[in-house]
Amino acid sequence: RKSGSREVRARAMLGTGWRRWASKAGAARHMAPPVLSPEALRKRTQPLAAFLGRPALEAGEVVPLPVPELEALLSAEAGPVTAALYLHADSVSERFFHGRVHTRALLEFSNVCQKDCGYCGVRRRMAGVRRYTLPKDEIVRLARWAHEHRYGSIMLQSGELLTERRLNFLCDVIRAIRAETVAMDEAAGAPPGAEGHRGLGVALSVGELPAAHYRALREAGAHRYLLRIETSNPALYARLHPPDALHSWDARYRCLKKLQEVGFQVGTGVMIGLPTQTVGDLARDLRWFLDEDIDMVGMGPYVHAAGTPVGDMWAADLAARGVSRKQYEVDVFERTTRMIALARVTMGDVNIAATTALQAIRPDGREVALQRGANIIMPIVTPTETRKNYQLYEGKPCLDETATQCRSCLELRVRTAGKEIAWGEWGDPPHHRHRQQAAAGAAGDPAPPA
Repeated sequence: RKSGSREVRARAMLGTGWRRWASKAGAARHMAPPVLSPEALRKRTQPLAAFLGRPALEAGEVVPLPVPELEALLSAEAGPVTAALYLHADSVSERFFHGRVHTRALLEFSNVCQKDCGYCGVRRRMAGVRRYTLPKDEIVRLARWAHEHRYGSIMLQSGELLTERRLNFLCDVIRAIRAETVAMDEAAGAPPGAEGHRGLGVALSVGELPAAHYRALREAGAHRYLLRIETSNPALYARLHPPDALHSWDARYRCLKKLQEVGFQVGTGVMIGLPTQTVGDLARDLRWFLDEDIDMVGMGPYVHAAGTPVGDMWAADLAARGVSRKQYEVDVFERTTRMIALARVTMGDVNIAATTALQAIRPDGREVALQRGANIIMPIVTPTETRKNYQLYEGKPCLDETATQCRSCLELRVRTAGKEIAWGEWGDPPHHRHRQQAAAGAAGDPAPPA
């Protein structure tokens, strides 16, 4: 009867999409883990403690592991140690986020890009891509919809385009989103949220820009910025990009430091499963996140994009190793979620995304990631008729669903993982607040506002 009632709710909320939800979520329907006492959790995580040479691990304990131990855990066979790792990662997530998952309404407002990254389905020289940029009024309308439906933040994502016109456009959009959504709250008499904010939080993922552009975007009202480094190994980065000044690892790294200096909450991440990438590369990526004091981490599996240089490299590599695509997806899913777990155990109080690419290779991918340390999920609100033109990789999910269907499906998926959505909250990472307080304390000044 309980299962049947879930199907009734799915039919009501998803309409014609309910069967797709049932096929995706049905296998995961009873995945929510039991709540364990501290004593039971300590016992269940004992294999991980023993692997690390420790007598025990306390629930929620953050362990900043060195590269050799990270590499050893990434290489370990699936079994008691990895099961204990996932349990411990979830306990760390519970310590800082209390089973609550924060949302970012993902709006892919433009696929125009001046860069030619070798893995990307909307790279500058990609054939057959219909280019678009949503008008300001449409972006603001979708932001209002997201706020009305209690998303805490919106993520504005696009290809990279370094022009004054794009900068001015973005600043206008950000100011309008902030002004209109704050006005919505004031008109409704809504008090500031639990974090003291009004209106919709604005995050950006628009690439490498000069410091002056970052300052202008911050002053316009954006407060988070995602710029994925893709790999902390400059030599591997070079193999994935054209050999020119527009595709420089050093330049991208400098942008991350500028973003921190300007005062953004800074997110970055890597792709997992790239051709020639090693386990050592991934272990060093994890340590690099920690050493660079990153606030947010977004990692996903490499998913093939036909007609790209890296896609050709990947296909040739699988053929040379005799690995099927299906086996690759099984392996890279395990490795990606293990990276998420290790990031949580190592870094503790940062935000970690359950990325859409995980769902592209496994229907319940995002739910599993939430159980292994992730705490952020980003449902797509891009207009349905536009989504097909923003395919960074093959098999991107939710291309034919409306924003309303995505929201309904999201709530069911998060419940399946044994979590709850923190509707209406910005979901700032505690790490950013702690980093600001530490910096202010070192300077002898009061901590600046988030």
